[in-house]
Amino acid sequence: MVKTETRHAQKGRSSRQSQRPSRRPLRHTQGSSKQTPSKGALRFIPLGGLEEVGRNMSVFEYENEILIIDMGLQFPEDDTPGIDYIIPNVTSLIPRKKDIRGIIITHGHYDHIGAIPYLIDTLGGDIPIYTTDLTKEIIKRRQDDFPRAPKLKIVTVKDGDVVKISQHIDVEFFDITHTIPDAIAAVIKTPIGNIAYCTDLKINYDIKGTPDQKDIDTFKKIGSRHIHTLFLESTGAEKAGKSVSEDLVKQNIDSLFAKAQGRLIVGLFASLLTRVSDIVELAQKHDRKIFLSGFSLKTNVQIAQNLGYIKAKKGTILPIEEMHKYKDDKILVLSTGAQGEPNASLMRIANGEHKYVEIKRGDTIIFSSSVIPGNERPIQILKDNLTRSGARVYQTEHIDVHSSGHGPAEDLKTVMSLVQPTFLIPIHGWYFMRAANVRLAAEAGIPEHNSFLVDNGQVVHMYPDKILVTQETVPAFYVMVDGLGVGDVEEVVMRDRLALAQEGMMVVIVTLDRRTGRFIKNPDIISRGFILLKENKELVEDVRKRIRGIIGKIPRLQSVESDYLKSMIRDQIGTFVYNKTKRRPMILPVVIEV
Repeated sequence: MVKTETRHAQKGRSSRQSQRPSRRPLRHTQGSSKQTPSKGALRFIPLGGLEEVGRNMSVFEYENEILIIDMGLQFPEDDTPGIDYIIPNVTSLIPRKKDIRGIIITHGHYDHIGAIPYLIDTLGGDIPIYTTDLTKEIIKRRQDDFPRAPKLKIVTVKDGDVVKISQHIDVEFFDITHTIPDAIAAVIKTPIGNIAYCTDLKINYDIKGTPDQKDIDTFKKIGSRHIHTLFLESTGAEKAGKSVSEDLVKQNIDSLFAKAQGRLIVGLFASLLTRVSDIVELAQKHDRKIFLSGFSLKTNVQIAQNLGYIKAKKGTILPIEEMHKYKDDKILVLSTGAQGEPNASLMRIANGEHKYVEIKRGDTIIFSSSVIPGNERPIQILKDNLTRSGARVYQTEHIDVHSSGHGPAEDLKTVMSLVQPTFLIPIHGWYFMRAANVRLAAEAGIPEHNSFLVDNGQVVHMYPDKILVTQETVPAFYVMVDGLGVGDVEEVVMRDRLALAQEGMMVVIVTLDRRTGRFIKNPDIISRGFILLKENKELVEDVRKRIRGIIGKIPRLQSVESDYLKSMIRDQIGTFVYNKTKRRPMILPVVIEV
């Protein structure tokens, strides 16, 4: 449990030793105490995004008024096999869903909108959702994939709008730069002060390194609102320097287009619509036709075209089924799957499984995306397969063909220097990323004792002149989406899946005479992912002998409970197999009484 921590606003720097609570992550926290609204305090409760990259969801509460920001999903991890998505835990909100006054969605990436179809019905389909035009359309299109999901009440906002959310909460919206158009920051005006919530962002620069004046003016304007606390993203905090210029990226992609003699294939995220717009412009310059591969990419490009964010001449973007009609030097394929996802378009192309695209010598492939941590190995395999087929592959390691949407250190320091908040709470990232953001804040003039590192599920009380990290927690453990099931896959199921993946399983089938308790037939052994039975006959026979020994020790006339017998077999055979192999397969005893 965390220690209670209070810090008052102090101007100037301090060499005070950090008093941040030393604690294990709250990922599996069940909730330690009842929610007890504190009179006069603004409560901040992160339900996701503060111990991972993704699953972003924050809750602000003043008296009986609740405001939610973002409702995102997280993609599965190595220790969640078979899971489709991971979403925030809203257990703590359900008893108070009548108090939810609104939901703000900052932009259209899935780590900020992806959980809406799974959670909105639980919280209330009539809750107003405030977001921009493009994000609204992406949310609506995704909602169409869930026929039973309620119709959403979406209110469109734009730069400069001020919306009264409830009696004590107003929100002002500001355009910010990200890799998708229509991203916004929010200044939440409350009785304790103005809170700036600045999620995924970057500062754009020209090729000479001069920052975009629009970005600078935006954060100056936010700073003019006298910000009490800045909630600032941390994903790029450990990366030194500033964002790669989008103009430079466009120039480099242009040079690769000019050199390419054969087909061009660009792999990117389906939601990287700012980059898609630039590539469309370059394709028209080089007289290439664009073919989209990937359902989500087609959907997002269509939405962006309808709203005017992507401007393509008639006949520039064509169905991929028509690609065979054009010469190689007239073809540009935009494809999803640059992260090596097994079922994505680019991986299917690399494996020769795509219906319309097969890699051949002379193809130029550009990975216009960053490598998400954990995806290094799949991307290496993808790149290797593409190269073996004769393609030339370009990544950011060779030439700047991508600029991350998450600002690195200098971008974040610039934002903090312009906003000049009294307090800082880093959001969106692992603990080490958020800790790096605290160090950046000190360099930007925010004393370390005015910065707070909070974990998912912790409850923070904010007052006009201080912030209190309380001992109260709410449930913040993973809620997993597996097929049609939401939240029905518990930790024990994950442990079983991991055990099966790592050690395999052994099924022991024992058939006994119901009257005598003696064997009717020799025990059957089935192995999956553990050993090959026909090559380990000695071990299999030893296991059978051990089973016969277990049953033989039971008094002939004594009735034995089936569950107790299975438990004995599981424990003793598990120990025996480990001593023989130093491996721990899952032992599944089956007792049949005839």
